[in-house]
Amino acid sequence: MHYDGLIIRPPSEADSILLQVTTGCSHNKCTFCVAYKEKRFSIKKDAVISGDIDYAAKHFRRMRRLFLCDGDALIIPQKRLLKILAEIREKLPWVTRMGTYANAKSLKMKTLEELVELREHGLGIAYLGLESGDAETLKKVCKGVPPEAMIEQAQKCKKAGIRLSVTVLLGLGGPERSQEHARATGEVLTAMDPDYVGALSLMICPGTPLYDEYERGDFKMIEPKEMLAELGTMIANTELTDGLFHANHASNYLPIRARLPRDKEKTLALISDAIGGKVKLRPEWMRAL
Repeated sequence: MHYDGLIIRPPSEADSILLQVTTGCSHNKCTFCVAYKEKRFSIKKDAVISGDIDYAAKHFRRMRRLFLCDGDALIIPQKRLLKILAEIREKLPWVTRMGTYANAKSLKMKTLEELVELREHGLGIAYLGLESGDAETLKKVCKGVPPEAMIEQAQKCKKAGIRLSVTVLLGLGGPERSQEHARATGEVLTAMDPDYVGALSLMICPGTPLYDEYERGDFKMIEPKEMLAELGTMIANTELTDGLFHANHASNYLPIRARLPRDKEKTLALISDAIGGKVKLRPEWMRAL
């Protein structure tokens, strides 16, 4: 497989074929993100993509899922993207689901009918980085779109029949907007009604603008129990039809896997016990991206 630079994929795609169809991220301005700083955005050549599909057909016959890398596969023009999906289905007929990262920009470029067409060609899930539902926090971290745009595009994705997984970042608002960030994020998640939510805890990475802010003292990290308080507020304000809320990423202090609304009260009680010291938290040395 021809991989350019570091390959990033969601934790749930650990056992998937990783097919790199784009490099980098077309936005690449988020102050907290270090994932694609070392490479410019580009769409890979058809011949390279086709060659990698041929390689996967020979060597990955037991892998049932495929993930389109890097951070912006949906930005590929529709006809070209459909051709890639069709080739995957032809040469890898055992693949049962294809997934990709998505953002409001690339989703906006697709009509509802085009998203339905992608779903009919095998695109089963999209991973959307919301990060925060708080407009001020999103603006500070240069996300590039307001919460309303995130909601609109997420709803369109779901209407097209593509499963939606949304990522949020605990601690992103800093101590000043901690609760506002948590409350607004829960409200936006409710409006989106995703199939999955993944809550990660902020870890500041060298080489990012946010790290420079932290070094200057312009941004402060919140304490572990404050992150748990954020998580509690976020879940309390999140109403899902029937979604999984995960906070079991390696960055989190308290692993959580809850189906909402069924497990809401039990989960809030667990968080309360953890804040009160009745449940042990993951030690700092075990946390990782």
